[in-house]
Amino acid sequence: MTYKSQLGSFGENLACKYLANKGYKIISRNFLKPWGEIDIIAKAPDKILVFIEVKTVRKQSENGITAEDQLTKSKLTKLKRTACLYAGHYPELIKDDKGWQIDLIALTVKEKSVVVKHYKNIAG
Repeated sequence: MTYKSQLGSFGENLACKYLANKGYKIISRNFLKPWGEIDIIAKAPDKILVFIEVKTVRKQSENGITAEDQLTKSKLTKLKRTACLYAGHYPELIKDDKGWQIDLIALTVKEKSVVVKHYKNIAG
């Protein structure tokens, strides 16, 4: 396993713990299709189906790239398409009055701490 994939797995595990502590129910992880991947699929406490992209970096790099910067327009487009297809295959997970949304969890790993930022409904 490469350092990058280890950091990614570490971040996804932390994101799942963060979400569980906030009352989310994890449905699936690493939903992978040829056209895209969803890191975490969960039900929010208010029953909205949430597709979560997790981006993790070790402290802010010298070139100023943050975890948030790693979610490119292209990646978001693929994520939207994958989420639409997942939602279409599992309509029972979607409450008619609630729908679904895409969130971003950005983690910055510092020396002895992790900064977690949760951006909700980013594809609104």
